[in-house]
Amino acid sequence: MAQASVETAVIDYGAGNIHSIARALSAAGLAPVVATDPSEAQGADLLVLPGQGRFGQVATMFRESGFEPLVREHIAAGKPFLGICVGLQILLEGSEEDPGVPGLGIVAGEVRRFQGRVRVPQMGWNQVWPAGDSPLLRGVPPGAYVYFANSYYAVLHGAGDVPGADTTYGATTFKSAFSLGNVHATQFHPEKSQAVGKRILANMRRYALERTGA
Repeated sequence: MAQASVETAVIDYGAGNIHSIARALSAAGLAPVVATDPSEAQGADLLVLPGQGRFGQVATMFRESGFEPLVREHIAAGKPFLGICVGLQILLEGSEEDPGVPGLGIVAGEVRRFQGRVRVPQMGWNQVWPAGDSPLLRGVPPGAYVYFANSYYAVLHGAGDVPGADTTYGATTFKSAFSLGNVHATQFHPEKSQAVGKRILANMRRYALERTGA
């Protein structure tokens, strides 16, 4: 029997580790298209928004890419969406990194810089502690290690009620992954997180299959 498929598009707007993400999605059972134009992602069941670099630059590049209307329509239609790293951060309302540049405001909250006696950026492996029923984290054990590369973290309004995962770095505990309806996001890099990352992306595939009825 042929394996059920999820039409998946990775948004390439010039600010993400596109090919590593595409390979990781393929290893998790998806067959992603790398879309450099919104027309190439039109009708996708699952959109993946990566991002790396400075918040203001990433947010500006994304807006100039022409993908914003497609992303908003996709999310409003209840279709599965995954943001990764700065692709998570630009979903929020803004960042301390570039106060003059607004985020997309799809998720209520803001992005803050790590404070205290910690090395910035956080670079390497750290633990996630799943909290609530997030489809993204199903089967991920408490304390599992994933790979981070971040100087900033998301502060969600009402974060205590948001399913996802918590991570502590220095004196800061923050949401390192979240699920808000059909919008899912990770601050860490699942494509660099080996078996745990593969499990998370496979969970995303399973969730997308459930949503599309495939």
